[in-house]
Amino acid sequence: MGSSSAPAAAPSRRKVALYLALLTLQYGAQPLISKRFVREDTIVTSLVLATEAAKVICAIILLIAEGSLKKQFSNWTLTGSLTASGLPAAIYALQNSLLQVSYKHLDSLTFSILNQTKLLWTAFFTFLILGQKQSSRQVLALALLIGAAVLLSVGESSSKGSKGGGSDYILLYGIIPVTVASVLSGLASSLCQWASQVKKHTSYMMTIEMSFIGSMCLLASTYRSPDGEAIRKYGFFHEWTFWTVIPVLMNAVGGILVGLVTTYAGGVRKGFVIVSALLVTALLQFIFDGKPPSLYCLIALPLVASSIFIYQKHPYVDRKKKD
Repeated sequence: MGSSSAPAAAPSRRKVALYLALLTLQYGAQPLISKRFVREDTIVTSLVLATEAAKVICAIILLIAEGSLKKQFSNWTLTGSLTASGLPAAIYALQNSLLQVSYKHLDSLTFSILNQTKLLWTAFFTFLILGQKQSSRQVLALALLIGAAVLLSVGESSSKGSKGGGSDYILLYGIIPVTVASVLSGLASSLCQWASQVKKHTSYMMTIEMSFIGSMCLLASTYRSPDGEAIRKYGFFHEWTFWTVIPVLMNAVGGILVGLVTTYAGGVRKGFVIVSALLVTALLQFIFDGKPPSLYCLIALPLVASSIFIYQKHPYVDRKKKD
């Protein structure tokens, strides 16, 4: 399998920083790009499947470029693939389903706040699975980041009302699903990091495998889903235009970058990217739409900057090794 081959040399710090910066920009720009180039009646499943196909094509091209395509596929086995990519793909699928259930039964603010706890769960599972410890100052940085994420969530959902329902009903169908989804998100991210760093499964192979597994699950769901009926009735590319390809390709490149960031920077730093991207979105909305950032966004900005600086500057140091 791909995991048995020798790993490629780790990229330099500058290259890793470039991956982080590009992923932040992609995450931040994606909502605006999609809003401009995807029509309202475009079938969501067709966009997702096209994105997964584009990820696979991009990953294969990159494997060809580095000259390892033949080696990766000649060493590939189904067991190795399922071990490295199958479990995270299944966990992500379950997580997305739980988030859909929870979102329908919680107000946006509560949902967003609880969803941010995935940062802490990622740090927890990274420690549990990989033994990667956090220094006390890094824990402080994570707390600052979650505080910034909560502020950004408040700003995003301030115009949305709460949804009604009894407390037991909200607990069962709202709070519990999003909490479990946050735990699963941290677990899946840590498993991907484990597969790439311990099992030496390359990020490109994981992208190909997880995209394929995810696509198969999605295709199976179209048998009875509204999107499946729409595809059969109107066609796969219903309401697509030439410009729809742009957000699809951007999402695909983002998927490749996620794999690289998880492999070389870790799942916790990916969490920093996700929160930082919210600030990028606010900046781009101001530049292109003239929409000024909210007060919450302005308060969150120094918190995010401080958390990134503290986390990078004060890594965990094993005192025994140091001595």
